Amino acid sequence: MGKISGFLEFEREIPKRRPVQERVRDWRELEGKLPEDKLQRQAARCMDCGIPFCHKGCPLGNIIPDWNDLVYRGRWKDAIERLHSTNNFPDVTGRVCPAPCEEACVLNINNDPVTIKLIEKQIIEHAFKQGWVEPIVPPQRTGKRVAVVGSGPAGLACAQQLARAGHAVTVFERADRIGGLLRYGIPDFKLEKQIIDRRLEQMAAEGVTFRPNTNVGVDYPVDRLRAEHDAVVLAGGATAPRDLPIPGRELKGIHFAMDFLPQQNKVVAGEKVRNQLSAKGKHVVVLGGGDTGSDCVGTSNRQGAVAVAQLELLPQPPGRRTEEVTPWPYWPMLLRTSSSHEEGVMRDWSVNTTHFSGDDHGHVRKLHAVRIEWVKGNNGRPVMREIPGSNFELDAELVLLCLGFLGPEREGLLTDLGVQLTDRGNVAVDTNWMTTVPGVFSCGDMQRGQSLVVWAIWEGRECARGVDQFLMGHTDLAASPGPF
Repeated sequence: MGKISGFLEFEREIPKRRPVQERVRDWRELEGKLPEDKLQRQAARCMDCGIPFCHKGCPLGNIIPDWNDLVYRGRWKDAIERLHSTNNFPDVTGRVCPAPCEEACVLNINNDPVTIKLIEKQIIEHAFKQGWVEPIVPPQRTGKRVAVVGSGPAGLACAQQLARAGHAVTVFERADRIGGLLRYGIPDFKLEKQIIDRRLEQMAAEGVTFRPNTNVGVDYPVDRLRAEHDAVVLAGGATAPRDLPIPGRELKGIHFAMDFLPQQNKVVAGEKVRNQLSAKGKHVVVLGGGDTGSDCVGTSNRQGAVAVAQLELLPQPPGRRTEEVTPWPYWPMLLRTSSSHEEGVMRDWSVNTTHFSGDDHGHVRKLHAVRIEWVKGNNGRPVMREIPGSNFELDAELVLLCLGFLGPEREGLLTDLGVQLTDRGNVAVDTNWMTTVPGVFSCGDMQRGQSLVVWAIWEGRECARGVDQFLMGHTDLAASPGPF
């Protein structure tokens, strides 16, 4: 796999990000690429490790050692074919995936892991440049019609697989543009939208029909959806946000992240947003320490915030992997500094927000909080305890809630269909991805809960196999290896 002694000869190298002073003035992507010879040396670091634990880390089951070896040998066309065999959108995952494969890399036990994510991204970009990414049109059509509700990564992956199996696929999206979370949840500096658009062109050429501005269960009745299609796939995501019901929540200037981020994406796309939520000239407080919170930090700085603070309820993670808590090859809980954090933010942990206070016009001005410590409760689980006398306040003219999601929205589509939900409020499915309603399937965050893009793509691919089996009595769609 690569060069047998490559991991001994070459050190890990990744492209430098653009300088902070430059990149906070625009919305373009941050990283460049390595020259081909340097990338081949990075691929050469992939060890002949016997058991490729990178597969364990990758929900898609990407055949990582193979395409590392192919890049090292300059066989780029073979590399993209191997990459596409498990991943419909490596141009997306190569940009926004947190790369659990690298954490599981054998070399990561006592060295720096292989630059898997970088190699993946440059394989697909090389393939697009060479014109190798072409529509895959099925030789014949089945006459079966499938509706996919939701155009995020799960819905798009499912739709593309079903179209390639010969079915007539229509993707319904309630937003004005196709892409779901990829379009309106991820800032352009992490994923420029032309990356999505070129994939949509490929899918349209393969026979997929897109219907944006169509809210199934609201302006497009569920009964009509069932009558016009032989199967339905629910891929609407987990979009019900977790709120913070504390005193002062009703003040102006306190918003969910997904009310804030999509507006800026629309502006970058050339649209005009009336009364846009903006951080310009404001003290911004981001509640929640995950990726969405990081995206809000980067967006706020680009909009011209005076200062940005990010608060997290949980304790500060360790700076390195601890074998007691997250031994290799599992995903470790580490203190991670994103590109947005590099651009300016005050981060704090073990902080519980108690209330907000505002001015005479009903606008938020202060966030009030108390420091906490986590102790073991009677049942052995951690519980938080306030530290006496640790109360403090922060200037806050814009507060962004990035506290995760509670599952899919139920009113309309799900209630009208009558699908059964799990104890966690997600759509329940069987081993073939079918819900409790015959002919109705589900995949992605809508049935899994809030998760990663790689999980969504894998579930979309696997759900497509279940739909194809249901419609045809068999399926020729390739099974995705998935994590083992």
